[in-house]
Amino acid sequence: MSANTTDQFFKHNVLGHPAGLFVLFFTEMWERFSYYGMRALLVLFLTASLLDEGWGWPREHAMALFGSYVGLVYLSTMMGGYFADKVIGYRWAVVVGALLMTMGHASMAVETQWSIYLGLGLLVIGNGFFKPNMTSIVSEMYKDRPEKKDGAYTIFYMGVNAGAFLGILLCGYLGEKVGWSLGFGLAGIFMFFGLVQFWLAQNIFGNIGLKPKKNDANSIEAQDNDKRVPFTPWQLGLIILMVLLGLMWILNAPATTITEGRVNVFSFLGPNGNNIAILMALGLFLILLFYRFTQYSKITREKLMAVSFFALLSVFFWAIFEQSPGTLTIFANDYTDRTLDGTSANVFRIVNAAMTIIPLGIITWVLFLLFKQTFGLYKWSNLILSLSFLIVWAIAIWMLLNQLKEEDLEVPASWFSVLNSLFIITLAPLFSKWWESKYNPSANMKYGIGMFLLGLGMACVAFGAGGIEPGAKTASVSMIWLILVYLFHTMGELCISPVGLSYVSKLVPARMIAFMFGVWYLAIAIGMKGAGVFGENVDKIANENGISYFFWILTAISIIVAVFSVVMSRIVKKLMHGVR
Repeated sequence: MSANTTDQFFKHNVLGHPAGLFVLFFTEMWERFSYYGMRALLVLFLTASLLDEGWGWPREHAMALFGSYVGLVYLSTMMGGYFADKVIGYRWAVVVGALLMTMGHASMAVETQWSIYLGLGLLVIGNGFFKPNMTSIVSEMYKDRPEKKDGAYTIFYMGVNAGAFLGILLCGYLGEKVGWSLGFGLAGIFMFFGLVQFWLAQNIFGNIGLKPKKNDANSIEAQDNDKRVPFTPWQLGLIILMVLLGLMWILNAPATTITEGRVNVFSFLGPNGNNIAILMALGLFLILLFYRFTQYSKITREKLMAVSFFALLSVFFWAIFEQSPGTLTIFANDYTDRTLDGTSANVFRIVNAAMTIIPLGIITWVLFLLFKQTFGLYKWSNLILSLSFLIVWAIAIWMLLNQLKEEDLEVPASWFSVLNSLFIITLAPLFSKWWESKYNPSANMKYGIGMFLLGLGMACVAFGAGGIEPGAKTASVSMIWLILVYLFHTMGELCISPVGLSYVSKLVPARMIAFMFGVWYLAIAIGMKGAGVFGENVDKIANENGISYFFWILTAISIIVAVFSVVMSRIVKKLMHGVR
């Protein structure tokens, strides 16, 4: 067997896949644990009263900071991907990213003003290095086994959802019930475990992800014969200007809101300087994008236009979907009756125990299978992984025992976000079967269905909040409405999130994938910031018309975008030139 073939990774396999896939599985799991665990607490911490050891911020300020944070997380992936591809390689990018995120979580655990801001900054840069490069290693590992790649990504994304599930569940519980610093700190501890176990087992990947070599004859650039359209000096100058305007805006917008106008680098543009700056950046981007489209052949140009259309729809999807850690968590905290007693409390204890123990048991079994294959070669990595799971089991059992002792059980506000990961794990196989059947909808129909389900979820919470008077700060709405929101939103996500990146890879010529992935992540970043902008206005709308009105607005936007997607089906189908 050639040393260059990726078949060598299948010598030691777990569940029919290379053991290295499961090293990545657990590394990604701990990273998602830390990311989602911290994110579930951020808005709650910022808006909690000083008596509850929070910062006592208005919701508008908290959502402004949250929107910029999650937007920057996705923008930073372009920087991290570039450095990995051109300078340091995937492996070092993962290590650097994990280290920066560990430091970021540790900084947030201190809970001072500057430590929180420093922590968020480190998390943004760390995510940029980490996020795009884990999937790149998976892709390289299966280069000579493409038929097994779909299964590999399915397993890998189970790790993503398992980490998100456990992070929100445990960090959320500790943060709300014990102390914010413990929730933030726990996220950092498991990010550190993920870093160490990856570092100690990295030889399992052979030469994959090492520092890139120049002039590789097998590179995508060398293989791709599509028409080349290099960036000219004026185009590069325009990109630099756009990036500077975008970064200044995404940092300045929350600073202006939080300081109530005292800090505003765009004040010279007038009272609406922030809006003018970002509209200028978007306008320049659209001019450059459409100009470059004109430089390609007709078929390539039309395929790129189709990708851009789906990117536009994704902006609206993420802006509404990402209300989960923001306005929906605020709704859970302030407007939902989360106190249970008697039979309802016992039902919740049983359901929550099953939700906690069954996934942990399955993942522990996978860990045991990995040990059988790799313990002799990577003993210390396996021992670190074992220690991390012992701690998780201990915290999970302690949480369940504490809930048994509570007479009037209060469900943590962050708990509802757990439902997204739970529903994904449950429903993903069903949607996968649907996409493989003869009833597989077109791309536009998938987006239309996804946006309709998103709107249906928002309609549920809007209907449930219908009795809340304008200006009310608290209420006792039934939990069932939030459960329905997460059910419908997860189904919408399964229609849109996995589909979008797939179409980028199918429609875009190989040499241009990096550029169009940049466009795609830019669209997601705009959507994430849009979620914060929507959230900033929740109190204004709630005080004037009631919080139900806010969710009805999001419902209407979702339905309008769904109809638009379906109406455009024929046009976009022509642009795709037979790609399904």
